[in-house]
Amino acid sequence: MKKNSKMTVQTKQNLMDAFWELYCTKRIDKITIKEITMRAGYNRSTFYEYFTDVYDVLEQLENELISQLQELPMQQLSSSDDPFPFEVLISLYSQHSKYLMVLLGDHGDPAFQGKMKACMKPMIKETLVAQGAKDDVELDFTLEYALSAMIGILSYWFSQENAPSIEKLIELITEISNDGVMKKLM
Repeated sequence: MKKNSKMTVQTKQNLMDAFWELYCTKRIDKITIKEITMRAGYNRSTFYEYFTDVYDVLEQLENELISQLQELPMQQLSSSDDPFPFEVLISLYSQHSKYLMVLLGDHGDPAFQGKMKACMKPMIKETLVAQGAKDDVELDFTLEYALSAMIGILSYWFSQENAPSIEKLIELITEISNDGVMKKLM
């Protein structure tokens, strides 16, 4: 008998949601399959139809977020005036803040930031090279620095209770980018 694909998708999502509820409050090494299945209302064998272990749930969740980032049209990632996609990243953060705040936070997956950068770096690099940037080691380091800064400041922004508006944040990031960090500090 063939399973209803709509039910299959919903079952997997329910398990992922149950995992996520636990992951928001516990380190991954403290989460058990039993806890996930009890919370989702399924048995262990149902869990194993979709995942190999709790780390696989996290991996699939992260891959889903990364694939959404990869689906963004290249022209949306940067404009000729500003090759760094501040607004696109802010939009992505806003849409998926419940996940990104945790994944990029102190108790999240340290490897996730690297996955985000690895996804975005080639897209931004391609745009910059097409605009005349020299494809060299210096560009790689500059992109690494810029992406780390953008992801870091967005993570910090989302964690603040009295955070400035999106517009103010973009203005601040633009000023820092144009003037340099030291000028802003002095």
